[in-house]
Amino acid sequence: MPKPKIYVINDSAPNAFATGRDPKHASIAVTSGLLEKLNKTELEGVIAHEMSHIGDYDIRLMTIIVVLVGAVALLSDFFLRWTWFGGRRSSSSEGGGQIQLILFIIAIVLAILAPLGATLIQLAISRKREFLADANGALLTRYPEGLADALEKIAKDREPLEVANKATAHLYIESPFKGKEDSGGRGWFAGLFDTHPPVEDRIKKLKAMISK
Repeated sequence: MPKPKIYVINDSAPNAFATGRDPKHASIAVTSGLLEKLNKTELEGVIAHEMSHIGDYDIRLMTIIVVLVGAVALLSDFFLRWTWFGGRRSSSSEGGGQIQLILFIIAIVLAILAPLGATLIQLAISRKREFLADANGALLTRYPEGLADALEKIAKDREPLEVANKATAHLYIESPFKGKEDSGGRGWFAGLFDTHPPVEDRIKKLKAMISK
């Protein structure tokens, strides 16, 4: 792969992300905190993880998914409005009122469930791609323990990333939000809305690669 552009974010919270539609137009950004708090092998693991995202076209994939999720939300809203406004004109006909009511109830259910389901699929794909980038990153360095140690340090650091927001949270190697949005100790249902899999599971899978 071509060497991506490298940027440093002046933030003491350790984190990193990759962006770019393909390997020829890719960039990797790391925080100053990551450079200060991780050793060389741990940094190699993080960079290999981000390089894997670039090589697997994950940024392009997630962009397409976000657009599709938005399209589902728009279509469900359009169907709801059409049922309410367009269907009212036929409600005066025989049996039209009952049909209109049934369609309206279906439209409400779809308007609620369709965007929610699409979002859950988006988040599930995001978590799976993190596992895949971990595995491919470990294959690049031939040292899974480096990435495992890096993830452990990043997760234990309780400082939130000041420049992070929910729209870009899925890009980072680990969730940039600390404390109340961490998945540790929460039920499986709450974990469905996380952009990243539990860091404990990621470390466990990497250490399983070491034992092999």
